[in-house]
Amino acid sequence: MSDEKHQLSTDQAEREASGAHAYGRYLEEFEVGAVYKHWPAKTVTEAEDHLFCLLTMNHHPLHVNDVYAKESQQGRNVVVGPLVYSLALVMSVSDVSGKAIANLATEELSHPNPVFHGDTLFVETEVLDVKPSKSKPDRGIVKVHTRAFNQDGLLVAEFKRLVLVPRKNPA
Repeated sequence: MSDEKHQLSTDQAEREASGAHAYGRYLEEFEVGAVYKHWPAKTVTEAEDHLFCLLTMNHHPLHVNDVYAKESQQGRNVVVGPLVYSLALVMSVSDVSGKAIANLATEELSHPNPVFHGDTLFVETEVLDVKPSKSKPDRGIVKVHTRAFNQDGLLVAEFKRLVLVPRKNPA
C-alpha cells in the first residue's frame, strides 16, 4: 500500500466530467411534460417499516402490531405513510433535485391506496412548470408531480413539490 494520499473532490461538475452519472438537473434541462421513471424500484420490508416507526415515534398498532392489524380493515400491517412519501421523494432526487438549492414546498400529498410489507414501489415524476427567477438570474423554480405505484400498478402515493434549482448558464 502506498502512503500517497488520493485527491478527493466533492465538486459535482468535476465528478460528472470524469464520466460519473449526472445527478439532478439544471433549470435548462427540465421540460414541461417530461416524465422521469426513477430507477431502481424499491421493495419495502417489515424491518424498514418498523425501524422508521421507531425513529419517528409512530407507535400506531396498525403499523407495528400484527394482532391488531389482522383485525383491521386491511387485515394486515400497513406501511406508515411518511415512509412511503420519503421513499418516493428520495427515489426522485437523482433525476429531479440532485442539484437543488432548496426544496421550497410539498403540496397535495395523498395516499390513495395502502402499502404493505413486501410491496415494491415504482416511482415517476412529471415536470409541470419551469420558471426562471425574475430576481436572481442564476436559478429558477421547477414544479413537479411525483407518483408512486405498487407492483400491481396501483397508485399508492402522490404529491407535487416546488424545487429551486440552479441554471447551468445564468443569463
